Amino acid sequence: MATAARMGRKVTVATCALNQWALDFEGNLQRILKSIEIAKHKGARYRLGPELEICGYGCWDHYYESDTLLHSLQVLAALLESPVTQDIICDVGMPIMHRNVRYNCRVIFLNGKILLIRPKMALANEGNYRELRWFTPWSRSRQTEEYFLPRMIQDLTEQESVPFGDAVLSTRDTCIGSEVCEELWTPHSPHVDMGLDGVEIFTNASGSHHVLRKAHARVDLVTTATTKNGGIYLLANQKGCDGDRLYYDGCALIAMNGGIFAQGSQFSLDDVEVLTATLDLEDVRSYRAEISSRNLASSQGPVRVPALRACPSQASRVSPYPRVKVDFALSRDEDLLEPLSEPVEWKYHSPAEEISLGPACWLWDFLRRSQQAGFFLPLSGGVDSGATACLVYSMCHQVCEAVKHGSQEVLADVRTIVNQTSYTPQDPRELCSRILTTCYMASENSSRETCNRAGDLAQQIGSHHIGLNIDPAVKAIMGIFSLVTGKSPAFSAHGGSSRESLALQNVQARVRMVIAYLFAQLSLWSRGAPGRLLVLGSANVDESLLGYLTKYDCSSADINPIGGVSKTDLRAFVQLCMERFRLPALQSILVAPATAELEPLAHGRVSQTDEEDMGVTYAELSVYGRLRKIAKMGPYSMFCKLLYVWKDVCTPRQVADKVKRFFSKYSVNRHKMTTLTPAYHAESYSPDDNRFDLRPFLYNTRWPWQFRCIETQVLQLERRQRQDLDGVD
Repeated sequence: MATAARMGRKVTVATCALNQWALDFEGNLQRILKSIEIAKHKGARYRLGPELEICGYGCWDHYYESDTLLHSLQVLAALLESPVTQDIICDVGMPIMHRNVRYNCRVIFLNGKILLIRPKMALANEGNYRELRWFTPWSRSRQTEEYFLPRMIQDLTEQESVPFGDAVLSTRDTCIGSEVCEELWTPHSPHVDMGLDGVEIFTNASGSHHVLRKAHARVDLVTTATTKNGGIYLLANQKGCDGDRLYYDGCALIAMNGGIFAQGSQFSLDDVEVLTATLDLEDVRSYRAEISSRNLASSQGPVRVPALRACPSQASRVSPYPRVKVDFALSRDEDLLEPLSEPVEWKYHSPAEEISLGPACWLWDFLRRSQQAGFFLPLSGGVDSGATACLVYSMCHQVCEAVKHGSQEVLADVRTIVNQTSYTPQDPRELCSRILTTCYMASENSSRETCNRAGDLAQQIGSHHIGLNIDPAVKAIMGIFSLVTGKSPAFSAHGGSSRESLALQNVQARVRMVIAYLFAQLSLWSRGAPGRLLVLGSANVDESLLGYLTKYDCSSADINPIGGVSKTDLRAFVQLCMERFRLPALQSILVAPATAELEPLAHGRVSQTDEEDMGVTYAELSVYGRLRKIAKMGPYSMFCKLLYVWKDVCTPRQVADKVKRFFSKYSVNRHKMTTLTPAYHAESYSPDDNRFDLRPFLYNTRWPWQFRCIETQVLQLERRQRQDLDGVD
């Protein structure tokens, strides 16, 4: 690698966040080209894109299809021959088949020639990720093979084969090495040895989705990497909903020597976001020169240096990487007067702000890409449905802000949704009136208070609000049952059994689901407008965990933006909306007890609350959920953990009873998780049965062995406590 003595040491590099869509090859190509065009306009000579950006990260089992590989190659061909990609090193992501094995790859090219195909070496295979299902990790560290290009690519590049494997690029002025997403998170990331081998610019193409309170972990990993080893680090990420429950949250960044020099947005409606920074390579070299453990020569032996621990040079011991020589410079010959980027302080969102922005952006992507005309939301007057309504209002606010700042893409999408080519949204409340229909579905068990709360919130956010009564439908269904059986079930309050009461509650809940879908399909038709509405669900993650919902009730919907959010976080989000959007109706919703209102009122007042029904508080549910999923605890381990955590507030017997109650109810209701509405993934203890939380749904709900182990421990502790008391005079 040649190093310029005076000139040509400042490099301008670009990374990006793209809202790619699985299998949308045409749209993905245009967004990639736009990002390259912007990067070049900003003076960059290297452009990094997200993981698997050509096909979209979330193709899942479509990776098995030869079509996905073929169309990815066709997009690569279009990129190679586009004049937009000239005079800039382009780093794009796509699946590649090499020797009949499928790899998740980076394809790096310049001026119509492929420089290197770098396969991913550590695959993400936990939580929502299943990369080992479709790809094989490249296991040959610091080795490359010949990859014989398909004919369609050979005809363009006039290359028969290119290097395939773990190598780095050596340009005229620096050295560039690649990591891919998960590799940054491994105990011994590639950037460690690459940095010791003289790589000065590290790149990381990610497909990382949003989880509440996660952004800091990503930033910390990058800053720590460059603090220990020096260097420039570029991170690209996908953004938006690319076709399922996940929202990829951008946060593209450029860092150097432990500092952040460019920060991308975590949530936005822009499909293409490009970050650039101009940095001085000499800053990397001088920073590394100060790291004595990296630089001490191994040939010096055990020389004693005051205040320094002498050791063999780590850099001298690392195995060298194969280098692909590139006759191109990232710097320019005359760059003395070129301004350098300044470090910035990373700005994080609070969890309530993350909820306000992330699910709202997800809703926007789902709405415009599904080509529907809006949303239908059963609005009960409680926190959960109120929070869902606020998310739609937050989405409308973001749309108006994007249009105000000149986003032609957002303007075109909103005009398509409202079916009005001259429409320009300016007021979130007015936009909300066009795309959100809310409905309060009263019954004889509903209170005036919840009706008023729902109506007040609908009026303040501007939704088209409907009020109706479901009693005629409920009575008709129960009339059929009575006609056939000769029996008339009654609520517990009227002398019926718990079985009768539960059945009567479930009929009300399921009638509401049928009505919701009827109005979603035909309410716009009844108003003389085209299109149909997406039905929104509003069951939170804690209720889903315990199964505190009726199967095929209003929790059954097209999508659920709060299904991965805890009740505690939802309340904080609603508080934020009340203050930020000036929605005073939310105050009465926050202070009201959570209730399903499915049982008869007592003297006109609510007689049923959620926490009494569940036999557990929402705060306790969050604890159980995190221990079950994140800490991976069964009943006995959870009991042992909570025995210590709750030692000041609960006896061992009380802890045991609480744990047994949770696991009994959880296992009885686990079958409901198989029909959960697709929900925005925000919590790491989500019980989503689709891909994230894989468990049986038929349990021995008595848990005889596990509960016996708990009981044995409780008896031992109680015996010991009695002995201690007997020993006191």
